[in-house]
Amino acid sequence: MSRSNRLFEIIQILRAAPKPVRAQDLAESLEVSERTIYRDISALQAMQTPIEGEAGIGYIMRRGYDLPPLNFDQEEVEALRVGLLMLSRTGDSHLQHAAQRICDKIDALQDRADWLQVSSWGAPLDDPEKGCVSKAVLRSAIRSETKLKLTYRDEQDQETVRVVRPVSLVYHLECVMVIGWCELRNALRHFRTDRLYACEVLDEHFTGESETLRKLWLDQMQWKMADPGGVRTA
Repeated sequence: MSRSNRLFEIIQILRAAPKPVRAQDLAESLEVSERTIYRDISALQAMQTPIEGEAGIGYIMRRGYDLPPLNFDQEEVEALRVGLLMLSRTGDSHLQHAAQRICDKIDALQDRADWLQVSSWGAPLDDPEKGCVSKAVLRSAIRSETKLKLTYRDEQDQETVRVVRPVSLVYHLECVMVIGWCELRNALRHFRTDRLYACEVLDEHFTGESETLRKLWLDQMQWKMADPGGVRTA
């Protein structure tokens, strides 16, 4: 979590708390050290955020403090809500939880809009108890340019193990695809996440290659989009 997000979360926790919150409790909630919390509280107080209290006793937000309203008009807020609700169709449990946190923050500043509903039908949920590979792991590997060892089963249920340099994640209605450079095929390939049966994060990186590989993939997709059959899966 970035420092700016952490400062926002501290404000949200203190605004909702009925009594002083100890630095230890804030640290456990945000998964940081108490020393970090003390520094963050000092930074917020220096920015004129009305936080009262001290180390060993706890902190509380002075009544009446509120965050500035979101600078969105009504339709923009509704577009945000629908977009966030659509994440329920991706099967990405971590993004779903993040979307719910954002919705809660919008609800704190706007009237609830329970009349806006989105069907949850879509890609299967990445449930670790069912052996599914977490999409959060895939997204993390793409961001950090880290190689993955994937156990993949194709349409004929043929299993292969691939070392892949993941460069993109594409959310379709009924499935999610991770796109990467497959070292077995020596080419770009699409892997359906619901056909991944194991995923090992390797110590090897491909730093600086992602942009070139994504451009190559996008260039290939320009002509393949006209012929969906031309898209090569694993």
